[in-house]
Amino acid sequence: MTQQSESTTTTAGAPLREADAPAAVSPLSSPVPPLAEPRPLGERRVWPRTFHDRLTAPLPGLKSVARFAREGSVRPGKEGLADIPRVPVASGPLPRVDARTVAVTWAGHASWVLRVGGLTVLTDPVWSRRILGTPARITPVGVPWDALPTVDAVVISHNHYDHLDAPTLRRLPRDTPVFVPAGLGRWFQRRRFTRVTELDWWEAAELSGVRFDFVPAHHWSKRTLTDTCRSLWGGWVLTAPDGQRVYFAGDTGYGHWFSRIGQRHPGIDLALLPIGAYDPRWWLRDVHCDPEEAVRAAQDLGARRMAPMHWGTFVLSAEPVLEPLTRVRAAWEKAGRAREDLWDLPVGGSRILD
Repeated sequence: MTQQSESTTTTAGAPLREADAPAAVSPLSSPVPPLAEPRPLGERRVWPRTFHDRLTAPLPGLKSVARFAREGSVRPGKEGLADIPRVPVASGPLPRVDARTVAVTWAGHASWVLRVGGLTVLTDPVWSRRILGTPARITPVGVPWDALPTVDAVVISHNHYDHLDAPTLRRLPRDTPVFVPAGLGRWFQRRRFTRVTELDWWEAAELSGVRFDFVPAHHWSKRTLTDTCRSLWGGWVLTAPDGQRVYFAGDTGYGHWFSRIGQRHPGIDLALLPIGAYDPRWWLRDVHCDPEEAVRAAQDLGARRMAPMHWGTFVLSAEPVLEPLTRVRAAWEKAGRAREDLWDLPVGGSRILD
């Protein structure tokens, strides 16, 4: 499937598409447009019925699904599971911060507690012990729910169950500001959330001086048998009032979007990138980075630091549970990056941007 050009919007909020670039032209060859003006919070908008045109690879066909079912390669072998007790866990109190501090705490999987511009922001919050279709989590949640400060905002990358967890979200006050991909707003509105902001790729909103930019990812969406790609997927760039930037990738394969994101958001201080759920590669390559690809993505983004995620929490694929950590450390060293710039946090670990 061809790579997609960037999107713009009309004043009424309906998405338009720039003309697709010719197949032989890289999307990086076009000029970098300025960042979009922030859209109104809670804006009600009309979206396309499907976002299939945003896919950067075809979804698996019947032959691939049959092979996947036949091989049954969705869990590591006994040796790969034996390392579960060695997954680093070090829960502790959240760091003390002020309005000028940017800090991150890994709660597990793709769930982070971000402290930016005086706000506490949760990414893809999953505090449940179990999600639909998977065994229970293999490590505890890194931050007890009762230990969280007031949650000022939530960002969601897409609607898969390991990223959009209804039991966790039910714990939040319904007036919590929520930033979601285009087409996902109705899911929240049905659950009586009142401050829901839907964004298309390359769009932004602002809350208390912190900018939330929704950016592309190489992934897809599906939550039921009938809603494939009915809502968008992507990552988020959060920019503090003083310009410090954190990129949260959500779920993504490796591809051209990372360079484009880095061009449009130069000076990313920290990239939160997925490194797990990648084996078997023939099945997952297009939608999940492996550790080496995650390091390449950090390079493409121009990120100063990288914090791995999406591993060591749920067993979603066939690689041994500790392999993502071992491989990302080796890839980081091979890339010539400083060891201190790889924030391979334990579950529950925190770091403060300096």
